[in-house]
Amino acid sequence: MVRKKNCVLKSSIVQGHYIGLFVLLVLGFFCLGTGLFIAFVQPYDLLFKWKIKFQDGGEIFEIWRKPEVELYTRVYLFNVTNAEEYMAGTDDKLSFKEIGPFVYRELLEHSQIKFNSNGTLSTIPKHPLVWVDELSEGNKEDDIVYLPHIALLSIANVVSAQSFMTRFGLNRLISLTNSQPLAKMTAREFMMGYKSELMTLGNTFMPGWIYFDKLGLIDRMYDFEGDYETIYTGETDISQSGLIDTYRGSTDLPQWPEKHCSNVQYASDGTKFKSGIVKNDSLLFYRKSLCRAAPLIPVKEGEKNGLKGVMYTFPDHMMDNGKYYEENKCFCRHGKCLPEGLLDVADCYYGFPIALSYPHFYKGDPELFNKIEGLKPDKELHETRFWIQPDSGLPLDVSAKFQINMPLGDITNIQNTAKFANLYLPLLWFDIRMFSLPSSLEMRFKMYLNILPAVEKSIMYVSFIVGAILIFVTVYILTFKIMFKSYRQKKRPTWSDKEKNTKDVYVPCELPLESESDCPDPKESKAFIKIHSDKIKELSQKLSDKVYDTVRIFDSERKNSLIVPECSEVNDAYRSESDSDRKERESDDDYKGEDCKYLEIIDDGSEFDDEYVCLKSDRARTLRELDK
Repeated sequence: MVRKKNCVLKSSIVQGHYIGLFVLLVLGFFCLGTGLFIAFVQPYDLLFKWKIKFQDGGEIFEIWRKPEVELYTRVYLFNVTNAEEYMAGTDDKLSFKEIGPFVYRELLEHSQIKFNSNGTLSTIPKHPLVWVDELSEGNKEDDIVYLPHIALLSIANVVSAQSFMTRFGLNRLISLTNSQPLAKMTAREFMMGYKSELMTLGNTFMPGWIYFDKLGLIDRMYDFEGDYETIYTGETDISQSGLIDTYRGSTDLPQWPEKHCSNVQYASDGTKFKSGIVKNDSLLFYRKSLCRAAPLIPVKEGEKNGLKGVMYTFPDHMMDNGKYYEENKCFCRHGKCLPEGLLDVADCYYGFPIALSYPHFYKGDPELFNKIEGLKPDKELHETRFWIQPDSGLPLDVSAKFQINMPLGDITNIQNTAKFANLYLPLLWFDIRMFSLPSSLEMRFKMYLNILPAVEKSIMYVSFIVGAILIFVTVYILTFKIMFKSYRQKKRPTWSDKEKNTKDVYVPCELPLESESDCPDPKESKAFIKIHSDKIKELSQKLSDKVYDTVRIFDSERKNSLIVPECSEVNDAYRSESDSDRKERESDDDYKGEDCKYLEIIDDGSEFDDEYVCLKSDRARTLRELDK
């Protein structure tokens, strides 16, 4: 009964053992499958693409629609310090001194959004400006400055090439209004517009040319009246989400005659650039104030605001007009090319003689400095830099810097303006600046761009390692058990083998107890006990033989001895003992007579009782028994 219970217990343990190995194997394959799933499906990329695609209510779309970032326009004015001396002819060069910054916050918004069926959306951009006094470093909008009279010089530059009668009419207006090429005004008037009698007359007599009665450079630069654009949503190509498809209904700007100069398709307005940027990818940046899509090239990689970023800037000779790159001749207006470093954008500024450059004529032709002084170009201060997160295309740090100038022609035939003929007048430069991300955006960007990719990779690698270990260990254990079991079955001796081995005294039963079905039958158990009893009898016979040999050796030794004790001496000693001592000695289970030892046969269920085999101390009786 005990054996049967042991068989059941061992069977349960074995079954549990194999179930455990099976669970480990399944778990190993599950881990391995998880690693393969992450490696091939890349769930983070799916989540990331879903986030990047522009869709109503989407997270990145909302960031683009109305950015939470604090975007500023920092304006620096070139105040004329020797106006009277120059006008009087005492000084040959106009001297300028930079003042600023005058800081405005740009509340960028893409309004009136409508999703189209071709993977784009339509929107109207808005860029309202709000004065930020605390960032203006003590500069005020009402500071008095001496600056060029933009309206007078602009009209003079336009009319100088027209008929005599037109020039005569303009000269009469200048005389009546006593307009001077340099004028005192507040900083706000120069930036946001000031009223001029000359501008009023120009608006009256030339309504097709000038439709406003005041002129301010920043005000005109941020005039988005009538503008609309279509933007890629990323539905067809996720890398293009947020890029411009058309501006005012076209992929090209009407101011330029060739595609190289006019194209704005796939450009960014600075809110979001191309996604999935790879090494050496170039980008396009478009703002209305630039009047073109400017190329950006990668300069270096690094970290900005705790995120991986790539720094971009404008390439060398970006302001070239055909001197270095033949295809750039399309930037020459009406065939007239400005010196390198100036981009003629007059057609984007209502025909006024306006040209863009880098601040302080940085990287400009030396010719630009011939008649002016006070400008000090510096790469660290005046170079444009964009730090862009390459995976998302989101800007991390922005500093786009441009200068507005007036390239004047031969205006000697216009009253009061002769001294400004063939002069490149710097007016102001601005820096569209985003210093850092808001903390809420920075945390989200770090979660999406730093933490989640690392977590995905960690899970993938851990899954591969754990899965491989579990599978290897399970297969190893199973293989070892199968091989060991086969070896035991191959080496297990049979009863016939044991009978042939005369040196074996006792071989334990090796009946397998794998399961309950392997337990021996009761009839088989009786046969087994019978065989076992026979074996014990055989063992007893062998022990008797060994004792016989030992005693014979002892006898031969006694015969060779000089003193041989008599049996009677032993018997007399035995008789001399008191009855109580003899009984006590004989009652000891470990002693039967003086030199008598017994061999107790343990009851193992055989059919015979306990027997004692004793060797009597009587020499004669022992010798007679041994002789038999």
